[in-house]
Amino acid sequence: MSNNMLLERLEGIKIRFEEVGQLITDPDVISDMKKYVRLNKEYRDLEPLVETYKKFKDILSNIDSAKEIIATEKDEELREMAKMELDELEGQVEPLEDEIKILLLPKDPEDDKNAILEIRAGTGGDEASIFAGDLFKMYSHFCEKRKWKIELTNASEGTVGGYKEIVMKVSGEGVYGILKYESGVHRVQRVPQTETQGRVHTSAATVAVLPEAEEFDIDLRQEDIKRDEYCSSGPGGQSVNTTYSAIRLTHIPSGIVVTCQDQKSKLKNLDKAMKELRTRLYNLEYQKYMDEIASKRKTMVSTGDRSAKIRTYNYPQGRVTDHRINLTLYNLPAIVGGDIQEIIDQLQIAENAERLKEAGVE
Repeated sequence: MSNNMLLERLEGIKIRFEEVGQLITDPDVISDMKKYVRLNKEYRDLEPLVETYKKFKDILSNIDSAKEIIATEKDEELREMAKMELDELEGQVEPLEDEIKILLLPKDPEDDKNAILEIRAGTGGDEASIFAGDLFKMYSHFCEKRKWKIELTNASEGTVGGYKEIVMKVSGEGVYGILKYESGVHRVQRVPQTETQGRVHTSAATVAVLPEAEEFDIDLRQEDIKRDEYCSSGPGGQSVNTTYSAIRLTHIPSGIVVTCQDQKSKLKNLDKAMKELRTRLYNLEYQKYMDEIASKRKTMVSTGDRSAKIRTYNYPQGRVTDHRINLTLYNLPAIVGGDIQEIIDQLQIAENAERLKEAGVE
């Protein structure tokens, strides 16, 4: 794409950005909450692109000025200064063009949603449950750093620690767009607490990240749902174990079952269970879209088969390897402590490169 074509397209986006900026101050729009929220989101989405466009336009203008000085100025010192400035400015053009091309790519509408995060112990017995607990701590620390909120929905503890299964809702800005890269099988290689011979074992846990469905995303009919109430188990005091506050919902047409026993209140458990059921049904359709994308992208970043091995945590060597992009980092303690942003950044770079190629943008 030539600079003129790019500038023309960006100018059109800037005009729309200014229109939306005016609209969100209009009293009629403010009184229509649905419209106001939609326009406000569009404004926030366009803002980084418009800011980058202004910077890009300024650089191109300064390049023209520097070239004019070089061509017309008789003072050698001024010409040398202009040449130095020109070299510096021209070095900024390509990185900005790449940034703009990525910003112009269509955004996955799910990226801004909250997420349901599930961690399940896989192969490896008790050690797999302990590892699932380690992953839960890793994501908890990561969410805390980003000031995201975690709400547990359901948890089944392991016999010697950790979790056989733990399900939570993560709320905050752009949660799904970041956590979606964590879906898949996570493998750990270390000497288990239960190992007496000091041998290294390999265990696994599965992570699934689903975009939380909004109420209007799916039509959920009450007659299609079977509801069971039972006594909660696990921590929480006597009242948890003696009152029928836990909820199990079965969606009869699909056979999907969700449970929630995190709250002492039956109504709160029901509300959480309904949100999770809505999300799981929504994801049956969403997964078809994900699979279609995965068939086009070799790296399978954030898409496709959730049973695929994506990452290995090797304790004896202190390394973490993400197999989708062949990235190996030797800072395992920091990563399991919640510092996973560098891995996610590299996965996003790899995915953007594939999306640009897919869109035919070089």
